[in-house]
Amino acid sequence: MTEQLVTPDGRYIVVRGRLWRRSDPSLLSDRHQALVDDLMTARRAVGRALRSDHAALSEARAGVDAAKVALGERGPVWWADGAPDLTRRMARNTGYAEWYANAVLAS
Repeated sequence: MTEQLVTPDGRYIVVRGRLWRRSDPSLLSDRHQALVDDLMTARRAVGRALRSDHAALSEARAGVDAAKVALGERGPVWWADGAPDLTRRMARNTGYAEWYANAVLAS
């Protein structure tokens, strides 16, 4: 597995050129791990629901969403400087464009 490309301010990782918000770094390690465990449990529930119990699908997806909000990956941003959330935007179309171009060239 390759190392994740993280923006200089630590807010996003870049996956196939797209920005994805990182977990809130102020979360304590134990709390972060508990939330990741919840997220993985919810994702497994989504998989089970897709295979057999479509009625449980919305509940399982709500569990994924709740864990991602608690981690700071969705919902209100965890930074306080007023910068907008650029999640899902292509890095080359944001203020990270120059940094991203240099990072891609360096790899």
